[in-house]
Amino acid sequence: MFTGIIEGVGHLAAHEPRGGDVRFTFATGTLSFDDVRLGESIAVNGVCLTVIAFDAGSFQADASNETLALTTLGALPVGARINLERAMRPSDRLGGHLVSGHVDGIGRVLSVHDDARAQRWRFAAPAPLLKYIAKKGSICVDGVSLTVNEVDAEAFEVALIPHTVANTRFEQTAVGDPVNLEIDLVARYVERLLGARPAADGADA
Repeated sequence: MFTGIIEGVGHLAAHEPRGGDVRFTFATGTLSFDDVRLGESIAVNGVCLTVIAFDAGSFQADASNETLALTTLGALPVGARINLERAMRPSDRLGGHLVSGHVDGIGRVLSVHDDARAQRWRFAAPAPLLKYIAKKGSICVDGVSLTVNEVDAEAFEVALIPHTVANTRFEQTAVGDPVNLEIDLVARYVERLLGARPAADGADA
């Protein structure tokens, strides 16, 4: 599990086709990496990946075809900046919201404009995901925990403070760029529970 609070910004150092899928090498950049271990999970632009090798300034991870198809990782060019977060520990503060690192779909930046010192970003989202996005609810965009300011039938808006822009890959994200989206886990489980209730009620009758 993750929190959506980005711990460092690195970049894609290499990608190597391996038997139909891909092995990535990521430079860790500003991520604290002193006590990394093989097999630990790191979120890369919101995608949970497993460390299979590492050195002082980089780590490698394999991505399956499923991951490549459902996220933006497969289209990243070498050198692209990446948001990085290591898996949370039981003692960590939950500064954002609970994030699984399992991307639900790909959105796209529709517009960016200044709002005092902050910026208002508008993202298109796949129609099946929009029903889970609620005003003042949480959304994870490229691994960043954000609060939804507005949502309509086609898109949602968030506000990014200067610190968030300066310390994530949003500093180099442009209008038209694709982004990874993960909906709030609570919304997913509420739908599941409500969908199962009629069957349960019928079974008890």
